[in-house]
Amino acid sequence: MKTLKSMRLHIGVFGRTNVGKSSLLNRIAGQDISIVSDVAGTTTDVVEKSMELLPVGPVTFLDTAGLDDETELGEKRVEKTMKVLNRIDVALVVCDQRGIDDYEQNLISQLNVLKIPYLILVNKCDDKAYQPSLDIKDNVIYTSAKTDEQLVVKFKEALVKLLPDDFVNTPKIAGHLVPPKSTVILVIPIDKEAPKGRIILPQVQTLRDLLDSNCLVYTVKETELKLALDNLKTPPALVITDSQAFKQVSDIVPDEIPLTSFSILFARLKGDLAEFVKGASAVENLQDGDKVLILESCTHHAIEDDIGRVKIPNLLRKKTGKNLVIENYAGHDFPDIKDYKLIIHCGACMTNRREVLSRILIANKSGVPITNYGTVISYCLGILDRAVCPFKDNTKI
Repeated sequence: MKTLKSMRLHIGVFGRTNVGKSSLLNRIAGQDISIVSDVAGTTTDVVEKSMELLPVGPVTFLDTAGLDDETELGEKRVEKTMKVLNRIDVALVVCDQRGIDDYEQNLISQLNVLKIPYLILVNKCDDKAYQPSLDIKDNVIYTSAKTDEQLVVKFKEALVKLLPDDFVNTPKIAGHLVPPKSTVILVIPIDKEAPKGRIILPQVQTLRDLLDSNCLVYTVKETELKLALDNLKTPPALVITDSQAFKQVSDIVPDEIPLTSFSILFARLKGDLAEFVKGASAVENLQDGDKVLILESCTHHAIEDDIGRVKIPNLLRKKTGKNLVIENYAGHDFPDIKDYKLIIHCGACMTNRREVLSRILIANKSGVPITNYGTVISYCLGILDRAVCPFKDNTKI
């Protein structure tokens, strides 16, 4: 089974037109994944390629259009290129014998602001005696996509040194919250949100994480939860529920048993739980006519009782008693948020941590509170303190 894209290291490839970005990427990947041409502007949109890059593991490369694209659609292509910064963990800045120009300097400045590590690849150095002089000395590889037989080895060695700590030391989803051999109950409603014959991705990932941590996992529907608790000789160390059944499950599970939700687990895994908890309190300040943005990472077919389009809006209006303007936005792009009083992010099961963190950063800079599905649901139900309690002794929130 392929590694999910959301769990892969995302590597963006940037540079001016015709510096050899695509040629370098094809060499590293060992296959033709990008069109190579002497014609400027051949790469017109972001090209994604997922592969296994040992010893790093599963990665996704994002090959972008030239930073200096001056063709008719160049401005839009460059705009798409820069938006990729919100999705990547590491950047490859490619230049040629001309060295670093204003285009690269502007990109590097933004990478520094976003705290994205980067590697500079100086391509077309076929004459080993000639290397352009760069002000930047660290994390630079002088190479040639055509003639450097050590290119792939040098690239991998440099990349390993750049890897973000949170990628190398991948945090557990839930296994860190309980001792090995503990019993954990997963409450999974089988409703319209659950695909026929399957359970949703965060639930599968949580189950696997607990099994990897040598836990005893008991999976039930919310309607059988009480029976499951009664059947256990000892109480479970933790109960994890789908956010949509939070209130019902909270009423059944005794207060002394830790309780949280899949969405809150992923708020920590993919984002910043403390920021989401803080953002949820902004619900109290909402007034008539305020705009709330519900932000989804992926596009999907909305059902009649959709969590982001029906359930959460209904909860917000019931909690506040206000006539709110609630809008939905789906996809990788980030809309203009200056008019919103609150952003509610989805569970981010289909996107990576860097993208969620970049969205939090954008929200913070704009002064707009941001939270996520599970956090705001538990806040509106009055059980947020209980929902985040399992984390207080195990991780920073």
